[in-house]
Amino acid sequence: MTRPSGTVPGLVLPRRTLLKGAAALGLSGALGAPFINRLKAAEAHPLAGKKIEMNILGIAGWLPSSLGVKMSPLFADYVKEKYGYDVTFGFAEAPFSDLFQKAATSLATKSQEFNIIISDSQWLGALAKPGWILKLNDIIAKNKNLQLDWYSDTVVNTYMRYPDGSQDIWGLPQEGDTKALYVRKDLVEDPKEQEAFKAKYGIKLPSTFEDYENLSADDYEKVMEFFTRPDKGLWGAAWQYSRVYDFCTCPLFSIMWSSGGEIWDAKTGQVEGVLNTDGNAKAMERMKSWLKYMPPGATNFGIAEEIDVWTQGKVATCLQWAAVGLAMITPENKDKVLVVPPPKFGKAGEDKRIYCMGGQPWVINAFNDEAKMRVAVDFMNWWYLPETAKEYAKRGGNPCDKATLSKADFDTVNPWNRAYKFMLEPGRSQDFWHDPKYSEMLAIQQEGFTSYMTGQSADARKVLDYIACQQQQILFDAGTTKTQPSDICGSTSL
Repeated sequence: MTRPSGTVPGLVLPRRTLLKGAAALGLSGALGAPFINRLKAAEAHPLAGKKIEMNILGIAGWLPSSLGVKMSPLFADYVKEKYGYDVTFGFAEAPFSDLFQKAATSLATKSQEFNIIISDSQWLGALAKPGWILKLNDIIAKNKNLQLDWYSDTVVNTYMRYPDGSQDIWGLPQEGDTKALYVRKDLVEDPKEQEAFKAKYGIKLPSTFEDYENLSADDYEKVMEFFTRPDKGLWGAAWQYSRVYDFCTCPLFSIMWSSGGEIWDAKTGQVEGVLNTDGNAKAMERMKSWLKYMPPGATNFGIAEEIDVWTQGKVATCLQWAAVGLAMITPENKDKVLVVPPPKFGKAGEDKRIYCMGGQPWVINAFNDEAKMRVAVDFMNWWYLPETAKEYAKRGGNPCDKATLSKADFDTVNPWNRAYKFMLEPGRSQDFWHDPKYSEMLAIQQEGFTSYMTGQSADARKVLDYIACQQQQILFDAGTTKTQPSDICGSTSL
């Protein structure tokens, strides 16, 4: 790899630090740097001379998680040089659908089994409320490396803050993530396809980032329809409809929000009357209607299934997470892919796009002993060094700090970077439910949404009534809201 100026192998240290130290001792050039490094290693540190074993819990099969772990040897070299201690890392993992339970089962016993956890953003409340993870406000106040200027408030609201609207910080961004639209560049740039599209619809086939930046859902549907050619093994799109985890929820919430809907009142905990509206029902109907542009079996599509149909060349567009770019863009298709913002919804002039945030924060086990806690804090300080963020981006990760994302070359480091940064702008993406009852609310919702998408339930509004009533009861029982479900909830069902 290319190392930053002023570093030696395994050591990520700003050049200005080296030069400042060398000048103070009357040293300069290559002869000075190794000596300064030895002085750095002699810095007073409570763990100097010790060997520490750490364990990270992350998401199985999720490349951003593995990127963070694969970079841990660089951290080990860094602290060996700077602080004089040795550290090794183990890695445990579980799928998205099982990871929270794996973490909670361990933390509930006050175990140090997992010292650092890559948490999904919505789990902050469930992990923080019982006191299982470390509140970070004091840690951040004492460590300048952690006092970053984040790219937007969306980063803080998604990966760091609980309760919503408070100043309490429980996580730090490990991987930023937004929705993006992956488009077959070879198809949309083909002159014959462009001519045929213009002849059929009377508009230009969108083929540039700027085209998709301004694309309406109505015109996106034309693109999906145009490229749906089952006889040739090609379909217009792949979106996620699966009942697993939050796979159906994220695209559907995105359509609801972008169409002017809401899913709850975070301040009062009110769901009934907010989620179950005619507008949100229409969003459900629209998403279901798009199944005709997707390959057979699309109601079972999650992240992995989308990757499969995309890399096999079966779909012209795919709504997918930016963080999955490493899997979506392969040596075989790398010159055939355009990554752009997903479409806007609503009437012309009033249309907007508000899509679900993805990504994960680092959280620290509150039961770590003193040594493991110190290593965890050292790790966070190292993770947010400019040099580390740069290396993470080069390997395919999505940093969240403004300095890294504002660099002139950031948009071209990875094919999805420009779309990721565009969607990270304020108002274009948002997270949902940091509430401790997240998993219970999600299970009810996924059951209802997929029941409608698969045709088991025929009426979108009735499905929303059922979900809203059930979620209202969950939050009322938990004390999050003071409002009981209404009388009509006694007769709602799927």
